[in-house]
Amino acid sequence: MIAWRGALRRAATGPTVTYGVIGVCALVFVVGPASGLAASYGAGEALVAAQSAYFRRWGVIPADLLSGAPPALLTPLSALFVHGNWLHLLGNMLFLFVFGAMAEERMGHVRFAVFYVVSGCLALAGYAVVHADSAQTLVGASGAISAVLGAFLYLFPRARVTSLFPFLFFLPLRFPAWIVLVFWFVLQWLAARGAGSGPGVAYLAHLIGFALGFLYAWARYRGIRVKAPAAATEGEGQP
Repeated sequence: MIAWRGALRRAATGPTVTYGVIGVCALVFVVGPASGLAASYGAGEALVAAQSAYFRRWGVIPADLLSGAPPALLTPLSALFVHGNWLHLLGNMLFLFVFGAMAEERMGHVRFAVFYVVSGCLALAGYAVVHADSAQTLVGASGAISAVLGAFLYLFPRARVTSLFPFLFFLPLRFPAWIVLVFWFVLQWLAARGAGSGPGVAYLAHLIGFALGFLYAWARYRGIRVKAPAAATEGEGQP
């Protein structure tokens, strides 16, 4: 599912953390080898080798993380700001832009920043625990953004969401947020059941992040009335 745009309620200072994370992720990607824009990494086989070394340096390798090696212990944090390709980056940042701004307004800047980082790190660490022997590298903000989706589901379940579904010829349909996000969760769960520890999308990290986000919002905001935000717009794809 790829979020295209949303009408946001305006906070006094705006969603500065959300915009800041988007800016940092974009900058890290552009100056790194994955974007293909930095000439210093070379081209062809040299670029591929640089990308592999870059991901292994800054991404989570489950076997290394669980070994307790000091450099590996920091990778759940660094991996949140590293993306594998343009589609990976743009999909994640679009989701964060739509749902993150609303969640940040509700939580506050500092609480949202801590929530985003901690949930993202725990989602990556949870994936590593399940795939303890894997030597594959895990990068991306998907776990943290999935936590934002989980929190959004609890905070704004009745918000109207306009979705574009490819199998319905991209016909725009409006649904309550809880229908769209539960549907997204089920898709991730089904995909995770068929996924292994090899290369591909870390669906399990998505599920862990989503659950963490929902549980945090439930524990922190249960009993507190939350006004639904304006509508958001989404499409079907890969976060």
